[in-house]
Amino acid sequence: MESLARFHQSRAVIEDFSSRTLAAIPSDFGRLCYISSLRHSATRRYEHDGLLRLYSENSVQEALSNCHEEMFSRILETPLRDQAHDLRRCMTAAGHTVEDLIRTCRTDPSFRTMCPDGLPDYLHELFCSNMSALLAIIASNQT
Repeated sequence: MESLARFHQSRAVIEDFSSRTLAAIPSDFGRLCYISSLRHSATRRYEHDGLLRLYSENSVQEALSNCHEEMFSRILETPLRDQAHDLRRCMTAAGHTVEDLIRTCRTDPSFRTMCPDGLPDYLHELFCSNMSALLAIIASNQT
């Protein structure tokens, strides 16, 4: 019975987070960046004060981990051309230029931190490969 209650609370966290927070972010890459930024680099735990005030720690961790995995999968399932458009939209919404994006990702591959924990190596490599391809696509469209 306890697992059913935990499931319902986790579902409530996902619905709350998706409708209040993620819905306000205009791109899938923006959502992925935001979710991954909530994960503390040392503890690998998600930190979201608003959700933690309303829900249990375990429910928040489970829900944000699920949202992170779902957004990551959604991006990987999207054709590269559409990913490039979404990534441009993400950077524009954040106030960055395409040149900033290309320069930053080439010198600081922090995009690797956008991968959820516990991924098989091949998915991590696929994402990193896609990011390299996206940078090439975006750079070629700039010239």
